[in-house]
Amino acid sequence: MKDILALLQPIAPLISKTTLRQLSRVIFGMLAMTGRVTMLGISRWAGKGGSYRTIQRWYHSPLPWAELFWICFRKLLWQPGDEYLLAGDEVVVSKAGEATFGKDCIFSSLFQRAIPGLAFFVFSLINVPSRRSSPIKVTQLVRSAEEKAACKAKAQVRKAKKPAEKRKPGRPKGSKNKDKHPVELSPELKRIQDMLQALLRSIGDFISLKYLVMDGHFGNYPAAWMVRQLNLHLVSKLRHDAGLYLPYSGPKPKRGKYPKYGKKIDYHNLPVEYLKQTTTEDGIRTDIYQAKMWNKEFADPLNVVIIHKTNLETLTVAHVVLFSTDLDLPFDKLINYYKLRFQIEFNFRDAKQYWGLEDFMNVEQTPVTNAANLSLLMVNLSQLLLDRYRLNDPAFSVLDLKAHYQGYRYVAETIKMLPQKPDGDLLAAIFLQVACLGRIHAAQPSVSTA
Repeated sequence: MKDILALLQPIAPLISKTTLRQLSRVIFGMLAMTGRVTMLGISRWAGKGGSYRTIQRWYHSPLPWAELFWICFRKLLWQPGDEYLLAGDEVVVSKAGEATFGKDCIFSSLFQRAIPGLAFFVFSLINVPSRRSSPIKVTQLVRSAEEKAACKAKAQVRKAKKPAEKRKPGRPKGSKNKDKHPVELSPELKRIQDMLQALLRSIGDFISLKYLVMDGHFGNYPAAWMVRQLNLHLVSKLRHDAGLYLPYSGPKPKRGKYPKYGKKIDYHNLPVEYLKQTTTEDGIRTDIYQAKMWNKEFADPLNVVIIHKTNLETLTVAHVVLFSTDLDLPFDKLINYYKLRFQIEFNFRDAKQYWGLEDFMNVEQTPVTNAANLSLLMVNLSQLLLDRYRLNDPAFSVLDLKAHYQGYRYVAETIKMLPQKPDGDLLAAIFLQVACLGRIHAAQPSVSTA
């Protein structure tokens, strides 16, 4: 318990002493427990001072989660001199309760269909040298009744709409150019923009951030425009069949403006002059192309990197199209930055698997908010605890960490039953032996009884 309280000292000025003490009990229970992470399960493992009513009161206490995440990162996780990226993604949690706050029918990429559940949008700071993601802001996404009605009406119109007749090739007579710069953001992007603005205000000049990395769902012009309005550059992915055009380099036409779009990119016959790198590994040849290209949905040119892979045995091909709004970003950094985006998915995996993001059974707004934020905060705190043990045991894992605290709990309860407390050396040996029983990546030490 002492190491947990020491870990929470940076956030002590933000919450009351009672709430801090309750939080330490909740964290200890989550570290030691097995099974689903619910309020009842935590109360059974939290030890003295961690009754169910105490745990329940903590879950119903409003907390300044944005400040808590930022102070924890600034005091405990920040590495001076390292480069950081900002990543954002949505995590979907399946829920069956009808009364759960914010429950909606949400598309889940894991199930590849819409499921009843909750959606949370998470921003994370990624340390580029260490490749570690630290969740920094968590917000539940709740659609208003007007948004649901508009979405339902749009789906009905799309379902009832007859297939459009094939029009003649060429530009329709009388059509005019559209100004792409004024963008009307969707309600989803407006919510994300508000979150991002609040986060950037909290960070201020403490960290110099230049890039926001997001998945292919945000590989569109409204998302890129929204990011650029906040003085960041977007790194994302385009559709595999996105229409890309090289800048026009021919002679100026006799009539009209100087053309903007040149030759359209053929993904099966990419221009060799834009080839940046070729590697072959395990019978797969990887060709990387980079060029400044146009897409007709975007108002500005894009820095596009196309990763083209060829199976030399079967001659099957595949490609991925990455892009950035920063035209000077080298291809190797652009690829590396997009790869680092996946670190936030590991945060979601750990939060669901170990820290109760998928398990909580709360239904009211405040408990739901606390449960989701606590699970992501535990991702950061567990990484700090793991770093301490990995100094002597590099293979130390989250399961080893939970086994360690579970052993501590067993020893503490056993010692209470003894008529006389053992001396310090014997107590340390007993704790070391019991704490290693459930571990995976460490040999169990032998204790001499002589």
